[in-house]
Amino acid sequence: MSVRKPPTERQRRLGTELSKMRERAGLSLTEAAALHGTDRTTVSNVESGRFGVSTDRVRLWAANYACRDSAYIDALVEMAKERRFTGMGWWDKYRGLVPVTLLDLAELEHHAVAIRSAQITHMPGLLQHEDYARAVFQETVPPLTRDDFERKLDFRLRRSGVLDRAQPPWCTFIIHEAALRIRFGSRRVARAQLHHLLEQTERENVVVHVLPFAIGGFPAAASSTRYVHGPVAQLDTVQTDTPVGSRFLHAETHLANYRAVLDRMEQRALSLSRSRDLIHEVAQQL
Repeated sequence: MSVRKPPTERQRRLGTELSKMRERAGLSLTEAAALHGTDRTTVSNVESGRFGVSTDRVRLWAANYACRDSAYIDALVEMAKERRFTGMGWWDKYRGLVPVTLLDLAELEHHAVAIRSAQITHMPGLLQHEDYARAVFQETVPPLTRDDFERKLDFRLRRSGVLDRAQPPWCTFIIHEAALRIRFGSRRVARAQLHHLLEQTERENVVVHVLPFAIGGFPAAASSTRYVHGPVAQLDTVQTDTPVGSRFLHAETHLANYRAVLDRMEQRALSLSRSRDLIHEVAQQL
């Protein structure tokens, strides 16, 4: 087994799922190690993401834990296979140049089957026009150096490539009217962003719902949220943005709560056609 320092969020997730599987089987680390023919430290290091694990071991451990969910096991096997057989993703070229949480987010989006996003004051990163993204980064506190600015801008724009894949994830974006009206940059930049947003709604895999001011309050009004669907429900992940960085959540209770929040937000949002009409209206007012 290879040591990985530090593990990515996705690598930690694989270890976490193996830990959950062991706990559902009612086994301690010592008991699991005896079943696997290894030692307690190895099992602990795999579960923490510090050690990699082969695809054969994933299947063996799942069998030892009496897990019969073949789709779930196959998904974990694919996660174990990624670095070993497919190499690095485009985001790895930025390692050490941008925050680790951004790398983890790009990797999460790359492997997503579907993405649901709720944004209150900013346009979703995947739908940002270059000039708009540039204006957003100009508001960063403390100010970015020129090199950091360009790297983060380039990274954000490259993330949107996930929408151009041969089999892109199905994306639902819930955007509050505030994000349409808060102007980053000049009027020209704001108009360009809204027209860019409308162009993105013409993609078959992109749905945009607008939450108008008229609805009043709604759940999670103070935060931005992404719910990323994995190949099986057990591998779904919630990513939230906070003033001190990103958080990745995958406990079953967290997933259920955020699904409920996004469901309620989408129910209160405008229909697809009415959302487009409002975006047109705001663009015309600039």
